[in-house]
Amino acid sequence: MTRASKRKSDDQNSEPIKRNCVDPVRSASNKATTKVQERIDKIYTKYANESSSVIDPEGIEALCSDLKVNYADVKILMLAWKMDAQKQGYFTLDEWRRGFKTLKVDTIAKLKKKLPELEKEVLKSENFDDFYRFGFRYCLTEDKQKCLDIETSCVLLELILKFCYQSQVDSFIKFLKIQSEYKAINMDQWTNFHRFCQEISFPGLENYNSGEAWPILLDNFVDWIKGPQM
Repeated sequence: MTRASKRKSDDQNSEPIKRNCVDPVRSASNKATTKVQERIDKIYTKYANESSSVIDPEGIEALCSDLKVNYADVKILMLAWKMDAQKQGYFTLDEWRRGFKTLKVDTIAKLKKKLPELEKEVLKSENFDDFYRFGFRYCLTEDKQKCLDIETSCVLLELILKFCYQSQVDSFIKFLKIQSEYKAINMDQWTNFHRFCQEISFPGLENYNSGEAWPILLDNFVDWIKGPQM
């Protein structure tokens, strides 16, 4: 009985020692995390509007200048995707933190070096569909807006898709600009054009079947390609 009691007492005494060993490690880790976030927040403050505390288009232009990236470069849209930004031309503090932490950067210099890696990540097949959809949603600037006007759609197609499907995008943009039936494009038409680029031989269109529930917009596009063009 005496031995059992002593053993229990020894175990109890060892508990604070274990805690004392772990707590400094945890404390150091927490301090490091806090310092990283402080650096991230300090950079955010540099670009954020003083009155709104949000990075607005002017702040994004300043960011682009520091990154040596054009304001209209697709890399900025990729960065917005990584932040899961909700409003075109604006970054909130939470979005900023999310993007920097996911990219594992805490300085502008590190972010600049990370952009080529981010581009490779976006172009992976498992990520590109999500990025392509995000680009459409990100350009919906009004509440309850469901469609993008033709002009915006054409600019976005050139930015996101032209580098890998140049012929299809060039032809589709030409068609969109001369047709008069559609004034805007919805998400279903947007995503199906990407599927069209992936699946349909071009410019022959031999495997295009209008009976496969393609949007009428794409049926009209195919008819336009096959028929006499202006």
